[in-house]
Parts: sequence; structure tokens; C-alpha cells
Amino acid sequence: MSLFDEIGSLVAQYAAGQTPATGAVNEHFDQMAQAAPPSSMAAGLAAALGSGGSGEFAQMASQLFSNSDGAQQAGMLNSLLATAGPEVLQQFLGANAGSGLASLLSGGQTQVTPDQAASIAPEEVQALAQHVHNNDPSVINRVSEIYAEHPTLIKSLGTAAMGIAMREIAQRHA
Repeated sequence: MSLFDEIGSLVAQYAAGQTPATGAVNEHFDQMAQAAPPSSMAAGLAAALGSGGSGEFAQMASQLFSNSDGAQQAGMLNSLLATAGPEVLQQFLGANAGSGLASLLSGGQTQVTPDQAASIAPEEVQALAQHVHNNDPSVINRVSEIYAEHPTLIKSLGTAAMGIAMREIAQRHA
């Protein structure tokens, strides 16, 4: 019997769009995170990150970045940079010439290390995420794949985001 079989009523509840009291969402999220494969977690997180448009995505990406360790921060930044591509990245760097990120990438560098990522302000990540999303909304999927294996960080986005994520996960497994 899979863990999803054990939490079947919970899956059915979220798949039907029923959200319980706020206090229960954390516990339910933990249960689903244990049962769901990474691909389902990524889809759930993508639904949460994409639920409010690019501004909401950028703010949540910044929040995830703030709560991450250096390796996770580097993963997010490198994903944003790769998704942006050279032209979009140059547009961003031109508009943000005095930023720490612009200084870091001024020599043509296209990837950052965990130590370098830790020196970037969350506000710069938010601006970059906004710019990249405006040019390629699929960046949500890439960021979601990075954070799908870190449920504790997903929880830092709050109850509404967890509810959206669980609804998406449940619909995939209902």
C-alpha cells in the first residue's frame, strides 16, 4: 500500500477543491510531500508560483531565494540565467547596471557559484525573475523543479501557496 493510498481521503479532499482550516494545511502538506514523487511536487509548486502572474512569481522566487542555502540559491540563479539567454540577460543587466548581479556577470560569466549567489540581494533576484518570466513564462517550471525536493522551503511561501500546490498534486493522483 502506498502512502497515497493511506492518505486517499486527503487527496480526494484537495482534488475536489476543499481546503481545510489553516492549521491543518501544514500537516497535510507534510503528508503529501512524503507521498508525492518529485515530478508531482514540481507541478504543484509550479501551479502555486504561477497562480498570481509574473509579479507574484517574482516575489515568491525572491522569498524562496531568501530562505535557501547557497547551493539552492545558485541553482535558482543559474536557472534564471539559462532561461533568460544572452539577449534577455543583456537587457536586464543594461537596465540594472549598478547591481551586484551586474557586477558579478560583467565579465561574461553565465553561471554563479553558491558563494557568489549568497552575495546577491533577494530584491535583485526578484527583478531578474520578473524580467525572465516576462520573456519566458516557462521559467516557473524550471524553478519548480529545483525546489520540488525541498518541501520545507515550499512551506515558507505560506498556506495559500501550499493549498494550491496540494490541489494540483491531488488532482494528478485522484
